[in-house]
Amino acid sequence: MTSKKTFPKGTLILFVSLVALLIIFYLTLTTANNSVPKDLIAVLRPLPTPLQPFTLADKDNQAFTNKQLNGKWSFIFFGYTHCPDICPTTLNTLKQVHNALKKHPKAISNLQVIFVSVDPERDKPKALAKYTEYFNKEFISVTGTEDNLLSFSRQFAAAYIKQPTKIPGDYLVSHTSSIFLVDPKSRIVASFSPPHYTETIASQYLTINGLF
Repeated sequence: MTSKKTFPKGTLILFVSLVALLIIFYLTLTTANNSVPKDLIAVLRPLPTPLQPFTLADKDNQAFTNKQLNGKWSFIFFGYTHCPDICPTTLNTLKQVHNALKKHPKAISNLQVIFVSVDPERDKPKALAKYTEYFNKEFISVTGTEDNLLSFSRQFAAAYIKQPTKIPGDYLVSHTSSIFLVDPKSRIVASFSPPHYTETIASQYLTINGLF
């Protein structure tokens, strides 16, 4: 005579609950993906990420905080002035994006571009501003202490590291090359990975601008 195996009531309830949660998660994910344009699925974050309080320094060495992001859309790019290729190329792309969006006054009226230097040792505020404004006089440049920069960049998952060198003061900084988008509520909502194309970023920005 064979006996039937039974599961403890608690185990059965736990199993049913787990299955239900998986179904809800699947349906939520499917619904979210269906509501997002296909060309934004790899760009938009699943959920906007509110930026925690931070303090950096602008070209006048004045505090640059969340306050300067509120009420504005912000393209944010991390780099440094001695960068040999990625930074000037990306800033030039952002210049072209900014110019392209001038055809849409409403979408550009509260848009700002912010260049964050991760090389405070060499990028002093005035020199950094001069470098950034070479691409567009409206672009904003900021930097900060090592601790403040690290705290701020981690919120974007924007990594950077100073490369070792034998010559003092002559070094490279490896850094994230993505462009990040922060909405007027100071939330990270999207990131644009390289390669960067002017028309694509401008078009995607206009779509995102209409979604929030």
